[in-house]
This record gives sequence, structure tokens and C-alpha cells, in this order.
Amino acid sequence: HIYYCGEDSRSAMHYLRRHAAEFGIDPQRIVAGGGSAGAHVAVGTTLFSDIDEAGEDITVSCAAQALMLLYPVIDTSAEGYGCNRIGSHWRDISPLHQVRPGLPPTILFHGTADSTTPFSGAQRFHQAMTAAENSCELHPWPGGQHAHVRMIRAAYEDAIGKMETFLARNGFRP
Repeated sequence: HIYYCGEDSRSAMHYLRRHAAEFGIDPQRIVAGGGSAGAHVAVGTTLFSDIDEAGEDITVSCAAQALMLLYPVIDTSAEGYGCNRIGSHWRDISPLHQVRPGLPPTILFHGTADSTTPFSGAQRFHQAMTAAENSCELHPWPGGQHAHVRMIRAAYEDAIGKMETFLARNGFRP
């Protein structure tokens, strides 16, 4: 067992869902998202079903009902990002290698020239999600580098518009 900050995010999601009434939220309409490493943690909260804090009450799901991922660390193999830091446990925390049927609708934004988290990983994740019959949208930004949505106003506006449409189409917005 390796320590991974995803244990903390999964614990937070368990807590959020257990206290949903107290917080005034619908526990069946939770969206997880983020950018880069934050997107990795968001997707891992749903995908990494065997990474929980010791003693965690796992009777309450920590899976999100939708995922919004910006230039994520999506492949931790040697072809992706972080394998040399993670070592032999890379597959345990590689979203690409944990795809299975029944995952929530996902929207993914990635620059085609991202030299930090390779675009090819986003493409393979999209293909794996589609092959598993999960709903997954991939929105490439031609020539976009890592964090392009934060750096290019047009990319930001495009992503916001597509996220709003995605949320409405999946029942999260009127």
C-alpha cells in the first residue's frame, strides 16, 4: 500500500456525502473536477476504489456523479507523467489504467502541445472511456500548452461554455 493524497480526497467525499443534509446539498449530484494534479485527485476519488484511509467508513460512496478535468495527470505510466516518482505502484494511481464500465460522465480539456501531461494520455483515456461505454468528451486545444485554459482567455471562455453545456446536459443545471 502506498500513501496517496487521494486517500484524503476520498475521505473528504465520504464526509461530504454523509453530511449532505447538513450542508444543504444533494448527495447524488456531486461533480468533482480540477486542473493538472488537482484533476488527477478529482478523477482518482472516483476511480481508485481500493485507496482509502485505514478505518474509513466506505459504506457511503465517494464517487462523483460527473467529472470535469482540465489538462489532468491522466496516465502515470512511463509514457505519461510521474512514473519515475511513483515507481512500481504507478498503475494503482493511473486513471487511464483504471477505466471500467459504469464511470460518471466526464468532460476533459487538454492542449495538444502539453509537454507536462502529454495529450496522448488524454486521447487514450478518452478512447478507454468510450470503449467501456462511458460518456466522455475530449476537447483538445490546438497548440495548447499545460494549463492553457488559465493562460489563454479564448480557451478559458470556450471551456466555461462547454462545462455549462455539459452540466446542463447531465442534469446538474436547469
